[in-house]
Amino acid sequence: MYTYKTTGTCAKQISFDIDDNNLVHNVSFVGGCNGNLKAISKLVEGMDANKVIEILEGNICGMKNTSCADQLAKALKEKI
Repeated sequence: MYTYKTTGTCAKQISFDIDDNNLVHNVSFVGGCNGNLKAISKLVEGMDANKVIEILEGNICGMKNTSCADQLAKALKEKI
């Protein structure tokens, strides 16, 4: 399990696993919009990490220059 401390978002932390095939598993967020983040976790389950990055990177939330989804992309980039 890899843990990433977020910056600039309501979620404070993201945890996840990446298997030997570069597939994302067990994504969980601490803080943030619970329902939306559970949905993101379900949607990316079993996806290739690079595809998740491609889809989520650069997504912003309101007036912020990042989002929980963007932070997940950053965390995945850091890990792989």
